[in-house]
Amino acid sequence: MLYVYPLPLVHMWIGCRWLVHRTRRLGRPHILCLLHQGRLALWTSRKQSCIRYQQHLRVHIIPALGHYQLQKLSPQHLQAFYTLKLEEGLSAQTVFAFHSLLHKALDTAVRWNLLSRNVCDAVSPPRPKRHEIHTLTPEQAQQLLKAVNDHRLKILFVLALATGMRLGELLCLKWQDINDGSLQVRRTLYYVSKVGFVEAEPKTEKSRRNIILPTFVLEELKQHRIRQLEERLKAGEAWQEHNLVICTVIGGYISPGDISSKLLRNILQKAGLPRIRFHDLRHSAATLLLSMGVHPKVVQELLGHSQISMTMDIYSHVLPTMQKEAMEKINTLLQGQR
Repeated sequence: MLYVYPLPLVHMWIGCRWLVHRTRRLGRPHILCLLHQGRLALWTSRKQSCIRYQQHLRVHIIPALGHYQLQKLSPQHLQAFYTLKLEEGLSAQTVFAFHSLLHKALDTAVRWNLLSRNVCDAVSPPRPKRHEIHTLTPEQAQQLLKAVNDHRLKILFVLALATGMRLGELLCLKWQDINDGSLQVRRTLYYVSKVGFVEAEPKTEKSRRNIILPTFVLEELKQHRIRQLEERLKAGEAWQEHNLVICTVIGGYISPGDISSKLLRNILQKAGLPRIRFHDLRHSAATLLLSMGVHPKVVQELLGHSQISMTMDIYSHVLPTMQKEAMEKINTLLQGQR
């Protein structure tokens, strides 16, 4: 099932009118009203973010905090809420997302003169841990491609290592996005519980990008296209027409979770490689390019990072090697001038 967003703008207009009426009727506004306003405003957000925020509000935030009057909401209430959610087994990253959502909502209350200060500023939310990066060496990358040589989804790993595309971008890549030796990253795929598959805008504006494909990747795409057409003939009327490059045997969407938790694990075990996340293939592509002397600006554009500083920060572990090679080159150039 493909979920379509957003709601019509008229729904937002009606909802905001309801909010104003509700606030005036209560006399002393409750945080529930503000959260409903935040819920309506989220329809202008990216689709997958909107769905995730809706679930945060409905399942966690409103049941725990929605009954408080704005002026009576205290830092202690928020801190206790965060602690409770951590004890329930939610990750620090999820609880931090609750904090960010509440912070934005209460900022709105401050702008509307409903509050004199944002109580979120007095709370210390849990900080999500940064994932440690594990990258493949050139030899390990070749081992991986050898292990998937006969797999129907070989192209998934070829594209991941050659382009550094995100998993969601790969699973939402369509044949019309590939033309004249390059591909356009135009969308990404998410799976949301109780909602289904969501085609969404790329992560940032820079994530919408053009990637020139190596010759070997173009050849792999041709072979993959032939196999996919054979699967389509075999599926007959059961075929789901989404024009996806990477799909199930009947043309449907593949859940990103299935790739990360099942397929990749089996492939790595078959190849005799250490266990890594699928996102580490993206890191591997960037590291391999940087180690070969490719300019960081080119790597930034290939990955779709919004700033080159992000690229340099993430892959700073490659810089010492690059600096050593640079000094060896300058030594070779100038040594002969002595």
